[in-house]
Amino acid sequence: MEAAVVVLRWVQYAASFVLAGGALFALYALPARGPSSAAAMAWPRRVLAGSAAILLLATALGLSAQTAVVAGSLSAALAPATLASVLTDMAMGPASVARGLSAALALGLLLAKRPGTPAWVASSSLGAVATASLAWMGHGAATEGAGSLIHLAADIAHLAAAAVWIGAIVFFLILARLADGTDADGLGAFHDALAGFSGIGSALVAVLLATGLVNSGFLVGMAGLPGLFTTLYGRLLLLKLLVFAAMLVLAAANRFRLTPALRGALDDPDRAAAAVVALRKSLALETGAALAVLALVAWLGRLAPLSSL
Repeated sequence: MEAAVVVLRWVQYAASFVLAGGALFALYALPARGPSSAAAMAWPRRVLAGSAAILLLATALGLSAQTAVVAGSLSAALAPATLASVLTDMAMGPASVARGLSAALALGLLLAKRPGTPAWVASSSLGAVATASLAWMGHGAATEGAGSLIHLAADIAHLAAAAVWIGAIVFFLILARLADGTDADGLGAFHDALAGFSGIGSALVAVLLATGLVNSGFLVGMAGLPGLFTTLYGRLLLLKLLVFAAMLVLAAANRFRLTPALRGALDDPDRAAAAVVALRKSLALETGAALAVLALVAWLGRLAPLSSL
């Protein structure tokens, strides 16, 4: 059951991030109108609605699985008294309800409302609520005493920055897979989105690094540094940092080498097609690395931090 809890936590992270960051991407990165706008293309709404549906299901299953771990069995977890206790006495209960309601509202809105700015604003806002609620699924809300609010705020900011980045990566990958070397307007919109994200990406990295340091201070601390190499938590944390570093390298390659190469090839269909293929491969690797980081975060959230050992 513990493995199921970790997997379902991973799914909730990924779905929340795509919902929040993807809807925001449709607002700031894609044209407001025209054939390359998010409203004109069918896939953004499908991706966001799919993410909301997956998040709703994973939240319900995740709450059941975590309750089963606490209660000792799945049958005990389904008892009304146990469910009532989890929903009222444990932080994961109200957080799961908030996340599930946000996902359900986003799904209903995306299915019922015409694609456009209002739908993207509402979906991103609901995704942001779902993303923030994840802080109560990990160590961020468990800190007590002095500094507890600082840790919680840093964790929420860390989650928000990650959501914006990972949501953008997923949308970039889809754009790359659909890009056609002969479609000048589509390629131009793809390039403009890549170029426009560079400044945002730098700010997100700064937020992730700053909040990551704050979180590490609470979860590792100076006393926990030796445990980085001798405990499962420490080794997983180091692996997470290595994969995150790989994401930074891939993001830098996209920004400083592959995106300028696409810009220089916009007037040549053959060169443009080759540039898109290179970006497609790089974005696929970055997406895989992002999913690996989320899997490690989901696992780390179920282990005792080094500061508590």
